[in-house]
Amino acid sequence: MARNLWIGAPGRLREIRQAAKSWDRTAELNVTEFKALEGRVTTFAPTRTIRRLKLSFEWLEPDDAQHLARLARRVGTGRGPLVVLDPASVNLLDPYQAAGQSDIPGGWDHWFTMNGDIALARNADGVTTVDCRDAAAAVGWIHGVWTGWPVVPGMRASWLLPEGWDPAVATAQLDWKAADGKYLSSSHAIGASVTAVAPAGAAFVTPVARPGAVGLFGLAGGCLTLDEEPVAHALGDGCPAMVVTAYTDVPAARLPYRNVSLDLVEVRDAAL
Repeated sequence: MARNLWIGAPGRLREIRQAAKSWDRTAELNVTEFKALEGRVTTFAPTRTIRRLKLSFEWLEPDDAQHLARLARRVGTGRGPLVVLDPASVNLLDPYQAAGQSDIPGGWDHWFTMNGDIALARNADGVTTVDCRDAAAAVGWIHGVWTGWPVVPGMRASWLLPEGWDPAVATAQLDWKAADGKYLSSSHAIGASVTAVAPAGAAFVTPVARPGAVGLFGLAGGCLTLDEEPVAHALGDGCPAMVVTAYTDVPAARLPYRNVSLDLVEVRDAAL
């Protein structure tokens, strides 16, 4: 991943070059325990875990501090959630998406099909597969909140196809889109992966795969990353939409530097 934090509204990301003093990215498990009178323990937990981020900066540059203050106070950022490109992430796909899993038998929450006779189904192991009956057909990955995964022009994106696809005929593709979701261009290569630089005007990227042959193909093991080589079966850290839930801004001992902290939580939407 990009080795610095990028944060902001879609299409208006800012790079924070200074390393955070503290950085907590623990997922919230929400496991509840129930202990019966005889001593047996039963646990309850939601199917999915949400991400929380806690960032703390000391002696932050004034421009960076003002940017974070605007995000926290929702000044000029719109009403939607924020983009956070976490430099500790390896795979930007959703955790279940990277594992080829879906809550929906058809997998329509994570993937879409196009350009031919191709269908999604879940196999006996719970992994979603594509039944490709047309060699020209394609499957694309869905972010879930935005029209694609957020990028900044000049970023180098890499997309590694799921395991088991034939690199001799398969095509890895990156579709670039503007901030309003309008299609701009595509970068593609025959093989297991493709790497390309986000063009001018790009705010999102959508990974696409073309099997290039008929048959059944699994969707587990794909990897989308920025400024780093993709790794097969890397845990999907995701690139969730987030909202600031807490914020502190303390002037440093030497002005105009600031000590700033942010707490963020993963959301599906933001009604502010």
